[in-house]
Amino acid sequence: MKSWLPFEWIVALRFLREGRLQTVFIILGVTIGVSVIIFMSALLTGLQANFIQRVLTAQAHIQLLPPKEVARVLGPPPSLKKNAVEGAIVQAPLQRVKSINQWQTIMTQIRAIPSVLIVSPAAVGSALVTRGDASRAITVTGIVPEQYFQIVTLPEKIVSGTTRLNGNDILIGTELASDMGLSVGDKLRISSAAGASNTLTLRGIFDLGNKSANQRNTFVALHTAQSLLGLSGGISSIDVTVKDVYAAEVIAQRITAITGVKADSWIETNAQFFTAVQAQKTSNTTIRFFVGLSVAFGVASVLIVSVMQKSREIGILRAMGISRGQILRVFLLQGGLLAFSGAIGGSLAGLAALLMWQRYMRNPDGTPFFPLFIEPGLFLLALLIATLTGLLAAFAPALRAARLDPVVAIRG
Repeated sequence: MKSWLPFEWIVALRFLREGRLQTVFIILGVTIGVSVIIFMSALLTGLQANFIQRVLTAQAHIQLLPPKEVARVLGPPPSLKKNAVEGAIVQAPLQRVKSINQWQTIMTQIRAIPSVLIVSPAAVGSALVTRGDASRAITVTGIVPEQYFQIVTLPEKIVSGTTRLNGNDILIGTELASDMGLSVGDKLRISSAAGASNTLTLRGIFDLGNKSANQRNTFVALHTAQSLLGLSGGISSIDVTVKDVYAAEVIAQRITAITGVKADSWIETNAQFFTAVQAQKTSNTTIRFFVGLSVAFGVASVLIVSVMQKSREIGILRAMGISRGQILRVFLLQGGLLAFSGAIGGSLAGLAALLMWQRYMRNPDGTPFFPLFIEPGLFLLALLIATLTGLLAAFAPALRAARLDPVVAIRG
């Protein structure tokens, strides 16, 4: 043994060497535990990021809408007999496409919020598309492409044509194009409930990955939609993206307080999905906790056995003048070394498992199931937590060893 090593290190390494089989098994146990934590953490993080990306590349983080019209009473309550219940006929009004009042000022106020990235106006309403004898009900969305495409990555979803949107251009989904027998460059007639109509040229066909969305969704220039929907320079919604998607609800409430317009975050509109994401986070944390707990019990059990086996040696060392603090540090070092060695092996095994997953687990078309983000911070964190867990698990056996009476320990 190197003479420059401190006394505690010399004794700790000697004890580990003498119990080689126990040492090997506990290091293997820690290795498996750490590799499971790393692999599951990266896998679930990648899966969650993939879900979030799929949802948020097709919609805004926050959307502002004009207030809905309230229900109205069709007539005064009828006069009935005494003590009878009075009633009235109440009918919910038809919701018309309305503009957000002073929307330019509201957009300026939203852009001033530091956590906001993109603000984009939109005019959305229902219309009817006709070509020959065929007709379909569609949703027309008027956009400013330079801003909207930073929120919804529509250019990445184009399967034919381009995303060019001038005054008489339109983009439609693959299902609608198939149903109507349309291809890029064809003309189609759009008519709205406001009585306006226009003949537009098909410039691009997109695939949003959803059959219903591909059948109904269409995109035109903002001023084209304003003319069709009778908004006269108005807009029906404001789309917003923020830096932290998980803070969207808090920012939406702040926007409502500043502007007075109801702002709905993606967390509110996708409540079930967000609940599933949170449940996934909880399950990931639970898995890591119980794996870490099993590692801690493994280290502690090995060191308890070691204290019982080495009680005579501990008594001799104490009789030779070794302090209780030094004995305590000997067993703490053993716990730390066992956990640290296993954490290094677990990090390498976890990395190998992640690389194999990326290489072999693929969709039928050869693309990965979802991207995995191998972050160095995850390995450093696992290394630190595993080492600290080993030290904590070693504390009780180390304290027991330090408290052994030298005479009793030597007598056995």
